[in-house]
Amino acid sequence: MIVDAVARLHRGTSWELIGRIPLNFPTYHPQGLAFAGDYIFLSSVEVLDPPLNVFDATRSTPGRGIGHMFVLDRSGELVRDIVIGEGDMYHPGGIDFDGANIWVPVGEYRPNANSIMVTVDPVNFAVSERFRVSDSIGWVISDPESGTIYGGNWGSRKFYGWTEGGEEVENWRNPSSFIDYQDCQFAGNGRAICSGIAVLPQSTAEGGYELGGIGIVDFRNHVITHETPLQVFSVAGHVLTRNPFAITVESNELFLHVAPDDGDDVRGTELLTFKAVSPKV
Repeated sequence: MIVDAVARLHRGTSWELIGRIPLNFPTYHPQGLAFAGDYIFLSSVEVLDPPLNVFDATRSTPGRGIGHMFVLDRSGELVRDIVIGEGDMYHPGGIDFDGANIWVPVGEYRPNANSIMVTVDPVNFAVSERFRVSDSIGWVISDPESGTIYGGNWGSRKFYGWTEGGEEVENWRNPSSFIDYQDCQFAGNGRAICSGIAVLPQSTAEGGYELGGIGIVDFRNHVITHETPLQVFSVAGHVLTRNPFAITVESNELFLHVAPDDGDDVRGTELLTFKAVSPKV
């Protein structure tokens, strides 16, 4: 079971790079990753005018940009570039495939703002609006077992649950300040596997230190049952769990799929696959 495999990860787990797929098209700032059938879905934000004073609600501006949902084949070739979003809501977040649709939040590029929830059909790539939320939603998952849509706001400081029609059925504060979840996937029984980052100050160097990690969120009981750091970095110096993320288990081995680098980074965006070497799962 994938949740059990993730629960056995710890600080001493080793990660072996087993796959690298360069993406040879403009990828901008990737956000979410999901696999559906023969396709890879990668959400990304193209910023045309950066938002200003993001964390000051009295002075912030929305900026201007374009939201993208890239559809790739399994070799990483671009099949379709789907533009998603509306007006100031141009920032797609973490995504999830529920067996029928790819769920995507597209919000303003600032906290405490607005988001639109859409789905993308993984066969014909049609985009459908599902509902709107008066908060900046950073990622979304669909629980087909209960018909509930779960998500987290900016930095995942608050978790939400909605009906598929958009009625809010719950919200609760994130009890952990370890990392800010950026991308999640549904894992059964009301649970999600989430990954993310916290940028921490450094006393002896310029810039921030990227602390990465993976957690298991139990939405039924409003608890986080497991969190572990992950400190492996890309060639551009970004921690692997910076943004797009997916976990798979094959033949009792756990695989981490990530795309931490932006299109303008040293090698551009690469889809990387790592195998958890220790512990065995």
